[in-house]
Amino acid sequence: MDRVIVKIARDFSRTPGPRYIKEGKWSGELFRTEKFFQIFADAIANNQTVVVDLDGTLGYGTSFLEEIFGGLIREHHLDYNAILQHLEIISEEEPYLKDDILTYLKDAHEESLVHGG
Repeated sequence: MDRVIVKIARDFSRTPGPRYIKEGKWSGELFRTEKFFQIFADAIANNQTVVVDLDGTLGYGTSFLEEIFGGLIREHHLDYNAILQHLEIISEEEPYLKDDILTYLKDAHEESLVHGG
């Protein structure tokens, strides 16, 4: 499977910000809507793996990561299992972020089942 590499520090910002655009610069909502969703949708359609490299930033707020990953399901209605099949996360600096992201995806998936999303 071909790989598409997304390095947030290089491709977006070394200082990821809040959840929503209205809350400040470099938000998760901005990244998801302007870049991440289309990259992910194309990768699923083309049977590629999206490699998300989280290293090299000054850190992440929970809301930023939840918005970009959970938002794929909540806002764009991407399939949970398809996301898992096409996602690889690199986080040498903060390895626990991998588990956090998987939790955000699972929670958004379960919420979509309850609310018919």
